[in-house]
Amino acid sequence: MTSMPVARRRRSRPVWRNTVVGWSFLLPNFIGFAVLTLVPVVLLFYYAFTSWDVFGGAEWTGLANFRQLLHDHSFWTALSNTVYYTLFHIPLTLAASLVLALLLNRKLRAVAFFRTVAFFPYITSIVALAQVWNMLFSPGYGPINEILRAVGVHHPPGWTTSADWSMPAVILVGTWREMGYYMLLFLAGLQAIPTQLYEAARVDGATAWQRFRAVTLPGLRPTTFFVTVMLTIGSFKVFDLILVMTNGGPGQSTLVLSQFIYQKGFVENQFGYASAVSIVLFVVCLLVTVAQFSVNRRRNA
Repeated sequence: MTSMPVARRRRSRPVWRNTVVGWSFLLPNFIGFAVLTLVPVVLLFYYAFTSWDVFGGAEWTGLANFRQLLHDHSFWTALSNTVYYTLFHIPLTLAASLVLALLLNRKLRAVAFFRTVAFFPYITSIVALAQVWNMLFSPGYGPINEILRAVGVHHPPGWTTSADWSMPAVILVGTWREMGYYMLLFLAGLQAIPTQLYEAARVDGATAWQRFRAVTLPGLRPTTFFVTVMLTIGSFKVFDLILVMTNGGPGQSTLVLSQFIYQKGFVENQFGYASAVSIVLFVVCLLVTVAQFSVNRRRNA
């Protein structure tokens, strides 16, 4: 009888050891997440209802920050610019990354090199990229406008110096920078589609366009949904590219919500007001993402 408790203890030692080892790997990540993410997010929801400039105590003001948002013209400009960027950036990046994936999903010579070239802008310094593109977009001596003049455009756009063309310029650069990353995701999705489906479609006499519509697009539906969700979240919180390329200008033509939050919080020291804007941005991203999941669930039903 005494041997049974001893045997149980012996069996429990490996389980306890594995549990300790597992938590030793997970605990540092949990601590970092709690200190650097969870606690600041919880405090954010508190400071959104206060007036705080970081130098004194946070004074509770209730919904005053949110009422101020309703009458803040700069906030509505930033919101509309963010929606503008999102509506154009998502489809352009989706199309460009899918086309790249289709072109590089073939047995070509040096295909790995071309995939690396397409992905390289995503890992390159955003400051370096923005400076190079600002020189390319220069109205006076930039090569882009020189090419446009050479083909007969006598008054080319001012690009980042123009209130009308600054946001399209930023969208083009953002699409160029990110399409390589999402190309890799589409490549993974393409390679997961069974080749037997394409062979069966060829036997049935389907053309290349028909195979794309009947086999490729349905097979890429999970990947396309994931890419769309990631692009949506990234587009709504775009910050670094616009900060370096245009700094929100000319005027407020490229001011977006993330930069508006940065200005109110770290430039004007209105941390309570900046927290309220952050909550609005969070709610917008949440609602759009929930809507995307709902539409995707209905399509798969």
